Amino acid sequence: MSNTIRDAALVLADGSTFEGEWSGADPTGGFTSGEVVFNTALTGYQEIITDPSYAGQIITFTYPHIGNYGVTEADDESRSAFCRGVIVRDLARRRSNWRSEGDLTAYLERHGVPGIGGVDTRRLTRLIRDSGAIPGAFGPLDLVDEATLKQAAADEPGTAGVDLVAQVTTPERYTYGSGDLRVAAYDFGIKTSILEQLGEFATVEVFPASASADEIRSVQADGIFLSNGPGDPEVVDYAATEIRSLLDDGGGTPIFGICLGHQVLSLAAGASTVKLPFGHHGGNHPVRDVHSGRIDITSQNHNFAVDADSLAGIGELTHVNLNDGVCEGMRLTDANAWSVQHHPEAGPGPHDARHLFDHFRTEMEK
Repeated sequence: MSNTIRDAALVLADGSTFEGEWSGADPTGGFTSGEVVFNTALTGYQEIITDPSYAGQIITFTYPHIGNYGVTEADDESRSAFCRGVIVRDLARRRSNWRSEGDLTAYLERHGVPGIGGVDTRRLTRLIRDSGAIPGAFGPLDLVDEATLKQAAADEPGTAGVDLVAQVTTPERYTYGSGDLRVAAYDFGIKTSILEQLGEFATVEVFPASASADEIRSVQADGIFLSNGPGDPEVVDYAATEIRSLLDDGGGTPIFGICLGHQVLSLAAGASTVKLPFGHHGGNHPVRDVHSGRIDITSQNHNFAVDADSLAGIGELTHVNLNDGVCEGMRLTDANAWSVQHHPEAGPGPHDARHLFDHFRTEMEK
């Protein structure tokens, strides 16, 4: 890890400028750009950075001290890091943890992720909360000037209308686990911790997001799983078409979706989605089961959500976010299919909602 301090700057599309110090990998062209969002989790920075759902986005960590326990390969949530960059207040110079295999700065360099530290993340987070997720660009000032960064931020398209799933999905089918049940999983950006949960009771056949309904049927699975993933669900219409075909089979095969999988399943059934102002990114969101009244503290990572009103005549709302009333789960009326917006696998976050995997297992065993 280099001790040389390099001045850097972050510029948002509205012209707001933040000073900082460069860390991580030098980006091609001298800067990186993307949709700037914030995550409120206190720990789990490695899992957040390697979550494919952050493709196209720059992650602001609201917790001020990041990197203090280092990194370990076992905590990676995917084969690579797909985020455009990370923004922190204080990037730890020393790491202290018995599991640590390296420091965060070297990890960012190895995975090609640009980083900027020393940023006033409190001011930045308040700005995002007021204006919504906003395009931004940052880079080291020995390679790029602020005028170039401002133009790059203005030119950044954000995540709406962009197929980011194609960037993160597996290029070919593979198998995970060796359980007695068989699950066919669509990979829209699937996390390792989800595969670990499913692998405890099933052999998981993981398919690319472009897989046809016939390819899924060929597995003769006990259940179908729709994974998390990045970006705008309406752009993944090719997957929604195939899932609609699977729903039309009229069989009892359970279908379970998480996050983007929840949104794509809803679109396949005829519901609609909306883009949230700054999304939900964190590990402490209270979600209530509207039938049982049970409240789980959940991990969240999404910028789009299902319009609860559009479920009328299609399905029912099953879970609601107690912070803002956003739809957090639904069940279809005419199919054995249901989904949740939050992340029951956590990684990072609380494990309150992992019982949802048990429900999936029970439905398959029937």
